[in-house]
Amino acid sequence: MTQAAYEQAINLIDNANSQDPNIAQAEGKNWPKEQLYSRRMSDMLARYKPDADFVIKLAIHGQHIQRWQSPRNAYPMNKQGYHKWRSDLYIFHADKVANIMVQAGFSEQDIKRAKNAVAKVGIKSNPDTQLLEDVVGLVFIESYMLDFAAKHPEYTEQKWIDIIRKTWKKMSVDAHEFVLAGKIKLPESLTPLILKAVG
Repeated sequence: MTQAAYEQAINLIDNANSQDPNIAQAEGKNWPKEQLYSRRMSDMLARYKPDADFVIKLAIHGQHIQRWQSPRNAYPMNKQGYHKWRSDLYIFHADKVANIMVQAGFSEQDIKRAKNAVAKVGIKSNPDTQLLEDVVGLVFIESYMLDFAAKHPEYTEQKWIDIIRKTWKKMSVDAHEFVLAGKIKLPESLTPLILKAVG
């Protein structure tokens, strides 16, 4: 697939995410929340696997596309509701990315690959899905874990160790080595806890 088709699809994802009514602050300015997330995902992929192809780059850039259209509170506020929301989101995002790739002229084979990655099909058996999950984990640790901690002051150390280990377990050996080699910026106040959890 051509560079032009790839850039068209990236622009369509960015335009879709620019409509996010939720605002996040980073680099001294306000961002539509999901636009910032997609940028962080792509930046991390470029650092982690710079030779990734267009298809997985698009899947990773569009992984949270228009997430605000499917809010958590539209589902029952219990564990079952949470899991239903998450599984529906995978399909929601995968379909959105697929539609954009159709507009940009990607092949059916490429679209299927991207859809499977975004929908989290075969996390330990599909290399595309595993790569996406690695980048999700790396971005969470570097950019979102500290904010998540601030929202949950009630969590015990053991609860935090469980959360970190759950994230770590989803990531590949390559991603583990990337973290332990100091290639991402760990949140300073949580670094001892992270190292304890994964040690």
